[in-house]
Amino acid sequence: MNQQIWNRTEWFRSERFGLFIHWGLYAIPALGEWVMSEKRMSAEEYRQRYFHCFDPTDYNPREWARLAKKAGMRYAVLTAKHHDGFCLFDSALTDYKSTNTPAGRDLVREFLDAFRAEGIRVGLYFSLIDWSHPDFPKYNDRFHPMRQNPAYQDEEICFDRYLDFMHGQVKELVSNYGKLDILWFDFSYDDMCAETWRAEKLIRMVRQYQPQVIIDNRLEGSGEKNGSITTDHPTSYSGDFTSPEMIIPPQGMRDIHGNPLPWELCATMNNHWGYCYHDHCFKSPETIIRKLVECVSKGGNFLLNAGPDARGNIPQESRLLMQAVGSWLEKNGESLYGCGISEFEKPEWGRYTQKGNIVYAHIYETPLGALPLYHIPPQRIRSIRMLSSGAEMQRGEAWNTALYSETAFVALGENPVFSYPLSDPWDTVLKIELD
Repeated sequence: MNQQIWNRTEWFRSERFGLFIHWGLYAIPALGEWVMSEKRMSAEEYRQRYFHCFDPTDYNPREWARLAKKAGMRYAVLTAKHHDGFCLFDSALTDYKSTNTPAGRDLVREFLDAFRAEGIRVGLYFSLIDWSHPDFPKYNDRFHPMRQNPAYQDEEICFDRYLDFMHGQVKELVSNYGKLDILWFDFSYDDMCAETWRAEKLIRMVRQYQPQVIIDNRLEGSGEKNGSITTDHPTSYSGDFTSPEMIIPPQGMRDIHGNPLPWELCATMNNHWGYCYHDHCFKSPETIIRKLVECVSKGGNFLLNAGPDARGNIPQESRLLMQAVGSWLEKNGESLYGCGISEFEKPEWGRYTQKGNIVYAHIYETPLGALPLYHIPPQRIRSIRMLSSGAEMQRGEAWNTALYSETAFVALGENPVFSYPLSDPWDTVLKIELD
């Protein structure tokens, strides 16, 4: 593991839980952030339909920030520009930006100010792809809306001109908006990766203005590949963390020697990143909590996405979900913030996280009698408490555990031989102090 990367990500590996926000013109058609590509809309058609209609009169980033804080999220990342090329910031390099819509505002600046005011670390997402730019490749590109339109088959473009534009917009973000904690690039594919983006030059410029910013691995990677961050010789643009999407790696993320890497799951609350009016397939608080625990138990973070609507409101389903997760974290967050992989193997009934000599047992299943604390030597246990209340828990060794002296047991009720319901069916957490 590169020591510079490990040092830069120290805060990141402690905070563990963040908010992703996908927002832009695509909130108006309300069919997700890929609608321009999926509907094969030209840049002119897309702009004509939505640009002059973008007026998020309800946008109040202070409300977003307070909601994120109440949800227990320690950092937040906003899409400054997605693949459609529309900017939520006041770029001097294009007129395709929020300040030229009825909104008339630099929405990125307001977001950064609001979240910083709540003590939440801030990051910006920036798409390396721009379907609105005339010099971005179109015909036969895997994703461009005009990828099969014969009118573009023989089009002459100047990709260097596009790269100058793209680098210039990144420079605006890293030089005009104060200290950024995260810069989240998206994404590389096929031959569109690494030095195709002039990646080394780009990162050299970014580090000039933001030497400590945390950068993802998608200048040379994506959800499909990790890039050189897993090797002994990462490039300057390898990134500081890997970014699996909508999947938690079986063993977390590790380098070629099996050593843990900084990583972050990014996932949606429903089945879309951008607002989708008909998508009500929201995950339960139990699922989000348990996936967050799984990430931390494997040494990773969880960046959970919300897609505000065209008026600037985070959907009610998302708000309720965030509030429920936040209520659980208010009592149990100690078991995740600053924690990571445990020295003990995963138990059958849940998971372990660990911080120093404290192991947190995350219990998902009601045991039959006393709970076996698998893999933890009984002689090492100094105390066991219920994390949410601080109540001391009694050891559960009894006549029926006599054959299993190498395993520690804890009673979840008055009689260790009997079964008792978990105090929290989503995740009951025990705090175990070791010698």
